[in-house]
Amino acid sequence: MTWFPLLLADPSPCLRWLVLRQLFHKPEDDPEVQELAALRASDPLIAPLLTGQGPDGAWVRGDWVWHGDRQRMTLLALMRLGFLGFGPEHPGVQRGAEYLFSLQQSDGGWGLPSTVDGLTNRDDEGYTMVPLQTALPLRALAMCGYATDPRAERAYEWLLAQRLEDGAWPTGIAGGGTYGYVAGYRKMPHSRWGCRSNTTGVLLCLAYHPERRYSEAARRALDLLLGRETKEAYTLGYEVTRLIGAEPTRGFMTFYAKFDLALVLDMCWRIGATLEDARVADSVAFIRAQRGEYGLWDAPQPQASRWLTFDLLRSLEKLDTAGDWVSAEPRTPFQTYPKKPQRF
Repeated sequence: MTWFPLLLADPSPCLRWLVLRQLFHKPEDDPEVQELAALRASDPLIAPLLTGQGPDGAWVRGDWVWHGDRQRMTLLALMRLGFLGFGPEHPGVQRGAEYLFSLQQSDGGWGLPSTVDGLTNRDDEGYTMVPLQTALPLRALAMCGYATDPRAERAYEWLLAQRLEDGAWPTGIAGGGTYGYVAGYRKMPHSRWGCRSNTTGVLLCLAYHPERRYSEAARRALDLLLGRETKEAYTLGYEVTRLIGAEPTRGFMTFYAKFDLALVLDMCWRIGATLEDARVADSVAFIRAQRGEYGLWDAPQPQASRWLTFDLLRSLEKLDTAGDWVSAEPRTPFQTYPKKPQRF
């Protein structure tokens, strides 16, 4: 049995619509595509979600987040809507986007949450800047089609201004103007102060921009990220599982703490990394080896397996075998917490 009947028999009209549009490349005026488009609003992943939106466009409740304020719930809701294929033409997306833009500061970024993983946000204690404070709302807006909005472009410039000289993004700026500590699980190869969670957040914003995704900043950050050649089957598809609400969202600094190869592969095809890069080719070989006997990949939550399969099939199809992608990073062993050499 192949994946064709398994995905097209899924109860979600959103998934079936995406499969037809992005895997079978059916045109928008195809009768079956049009029929599914009319059913998308009643999808169980969409209908309950929209009931949590308030009159001002913000989401005031939802079961997809462990805890969070209205801004956090709104950006997570927009991420789901964008992943499911909804854009500025949808009234809920329009109102949610305007609410997020209303919180944007004059410098182009968004403010820090009231707490950062339990640390009070004060000028003399904790962080005064964390790239994720802007990367999270900007990714939500970019996924819904607002990447080229002038207000979003200002946010991109804010993020680029926080970039380190080596091409990564730091944990943040702590009191006194120093770079924040980078825990081992968030370290990046070949970057002293680069934080994998923050760099991933910014890179995802760039990946959804029609022009900036091919920029030097995006390619350099992806090159650094690919230097971590960890292959973990249990985290494969974590981001997809979280986007559809099968996994609650936790953390701020740790938002992208899990190393999800499905997410990395998605960024590879969007930014232009090719199978000529041995690191990409090895990741593809590992992912293919995880595929089950019925053509599906197992997600961290069983109900997300068909969604993960769609996501991986799309990435595998769109990855180019050759192109102008060039890596500048050597392949070196990486450990999250390397053993310190003994003095004696």
